[in-house]
Amino acid sequence: MTLARHYLRQWQNNPVREILAGAVATFALIPEVIAFSFTAGIDPAVGLYASFVISIVIAVFGGRPAMISAAAGSVALVVAPLVREHGVEYLFAAGLLAGLFQLVFGFARLASLMRYVSNSVRTGFVNALAILIFAAQLPHIVKAGPEGYAVIAAGLAVIYLVPRLTRAIPAPLICVVLLTLACGIFGIDVPRVADLGTLPEGLPGFHLPDVSLGLDLLGVIFAPALAIAMVGLLESLMTAGVVDDQTGTPSNKDAEARGLGLANIAASLFGGIAGCGMIGQSVSNVKYGGRGRLSTLAAGGLLLLLMVAAGPVIGQVPVAALVAIMIMVSIDTLDLGSLRRLRATPLLSNLVMLSTVAVTIFSHNLSLGVLVGVLMSGVFFAAKVANMQHVRREGDHYTVEGQIFFASAEAFVEAFDPTDHDGPVTIDLSQAKLWDITALAALDKVRDRFARHDLALTVIGQTAPV
Repeated sequence: MTLARHYLRQWQNNPVREILAGAVATFALIPEVIAFSFTAGIDPAVGLYASFVISIVIAVFGGRPAMISAAAGSVALVVAPLVREHGVEYLFAAGLLAGLFQLVFGFARLASLMRYVSNSVRTGFVNALAILIFAAQLPHIVKAGPEGYAVIAAGLAVIYLVPRLTRAIPAPLICVVLLTLACGIFGIDVPRVADLGTLPEGLPGFHLPDVSLGLDLLGVIFAPALAIAMVGLLESLMTAGVVDDQTGTPSNKDAEARGLGLANIAASLFGGIAGCGMIGQSVSNVKYGGRGRLSTLAAGGLLLLLMVAAGPVIGQVPVAALVAIMIMVSIDTLDLGSLRRLRATPLLSNLVMLSTVAVTIFSHNLSLGVLVGVLMSGVFFAAKVANMQHVRREGDHYTVEGQIFFASAEAFVEAFDPTDHDGPVTIDLSQAKLWDITALAALDKVRDRFARHDLALTVIGQTAPV
């Protein structure tokens, strides 16, 4: 199959199912995008415009069909200090530069480095996001009051009971419609979407950042832009991996990096904040049938259509209904199987997963949690490989098996004691591999030890480090 035909097929899945699944993602986007906008210190319209633009661009150019990308919390946390100190125009400039960075990453195929993120780290990432998604609903739950609790409970009942009757229409959409009508008809006094912030009143317009060009600008935005690029790309690629697993289909991570770069450049040029993949909304989209690019396009298109054309109506949707949807998303995102597998999974793998969860939750920093998990995975892997090194001695002849590198070099050196010999010694490295400069230094140290005791040492089978 040619690339063109494969690309076209990604648009030709069941259109009705794709649009309905994208609509579910749209309603899951609204409360989070508005909340993340406040986190970043910007007007909600900035986040909603960005989500529209990013969804449209990523649907066309992204490498992971059915994934939802929009204004996200991880990026909001990164840019909040920049907005607070320099203003929203510098946010747009940083978003432009971040998009350029992501384009470079994509064309340089750096996204392939995701293969070094272990499954334990990915599972920790998913579980931490599930907890953070639920935690983001707690302020709304705490303020809900008796009527709000009743609406949330009713919403969850609709979401989980309706699929037993029909799956033709996604249950979250039915939840939104029924609860909006019920609250309007019976005069139930609960917070509405309109209470969360100012909604867009029209289409986004082209807007160049109003900043002075020069080295001073670069000094202000370089570090935040690099952070946006790295955090956004990391979250997008991790989300793409989750969607890969859920759909049983591969994705092009480098194309996703390039698509995200283009999307963030476009969002910044239309007065929006940079964004990235959103795992909760992507999981929701896939759960309700989203498999192709149309669902991603629908999520962004319907978002702006609802905000502009039906703003007053959408403004009447109870926040409690959206909270119920997000609780469902958090439950669906949580990998309960990983908790059941704790006894069967190796202890070190569990430690990596739980550490990733803990660091992400307590720091509210996705990149930090993943970084800690990757570092721990690397250290544990190096320790395992180091323990696979064996040195067998037969008189004055040593046979070395395994890998000699920075983690095993000291044990390699300590395996040889010149005082146990009074004649020539042979070390056979034909079944071993020297991996780095530390391994070469360790071999030189062994040679030096035997030389100090005036013992001849012959090394056979040595290969150069790779």
